[in-house]
Amino acid sequence: MYASPFSKPPAARGHFGAMYHQVSIETGVAEASPHRLVSMLFDGFMQAVAQARGAMREGQFESKGRCIGRAVAIIEEGLRAGLDLQAGGGLARDLNDLYGYLVVRLTQANVRNDEAALDECQRLVLQLQEAWTSIAPQFKA
Repeated sequence: MYASPFSKPPAARGHFGAMYHQVSIETGVAEASPHRLVSMLFDGFMQAVAQARGAMREGQFESKGRCIGRAVAIIEEGLRAGLDLQAGGGLARDLNDLYGYLVVRLTQANVRNDEAALDECQRLVLQLQEAWTSIAPQFKA
C-alpha cells in the first residue's frame, strides 16, 4: 500500500512533470546571461499577472493572491533588488519608484479585485520589457 500525505501518488499528480519543469527553469537560469535573466523576470511577471487575472475572473481568490504575490516577489526580489541606486543615477531611481508604484497597484488589485489595476501594471511592465528586448543585440555583440 502506498503511504503518503497526498491523496494520490506523486506521479498521478503530475509531480514528475512539475519536477522536470523546475529543473528546466533552474538550468535556464544557471546558463542565462544577466540580460536574459532580466528578460526571464519580465516574462515571469507577465505570466503571473495573467494568471492572477484569470483566477480573479473565476473567483479563485486564493490562487489570485498567490499569483499576485509571485508578481510582487518578482518586482521586489528580482527587478528592484537588482538596481544599483548609486551607480545607476536617475534611471535607477526612476525604476525604483516605478517598482514601488507597481507593488502598491498590485496590492490594490488583490484587495479590491481590480482587474484594471492588473492591466495598468502589465502595460507599464510591457514598456520596460520592450525597451529591454530592444537592447538585446548590444549584449550579443
